Amino acid sequence: MEKELHEQYEYARRRIKQKKRLYFHFVVFVLGSLLLFVAHNFLDSTVVSDWYLWIIIIWLFLFIMHFIKIFITDRFMNKDWEREQIDRLVALQKKKVDQLETQVSNDELKH
Repeated sequence: MEKELHEQYEYARRRIKQKKRLYFHFVVFVLGSLLLFVAHNFLDSTVVSDWYLWIIIIWLFLFIMHFIKIFITDRFMNKDWEREQIDRLVALQKKKVDQLETQVSNDELKH
């Protein structure tokens, strides 16, 4: 029981740490985007007029990927999901082994 409680605590601690990093990433994204916008206006770049927008769009894409990982993927594919998948695969393997053993014993009885 104590091991299970410790695992739950560690899972909660890891999730909080992930969310904290996501929120920090969001704040850095907003501040960085503002900085790029201001830098673009002060530098008056003539080479590519919307260079800062490309950087912000790529950064936004990375932030969205981070968000999906934290709130969608990790929420559904956590330790419990992993255990269920392992148990299911072990049960399937055991069933196949039992079928093969039955088949081998039936073949031996025939000969």
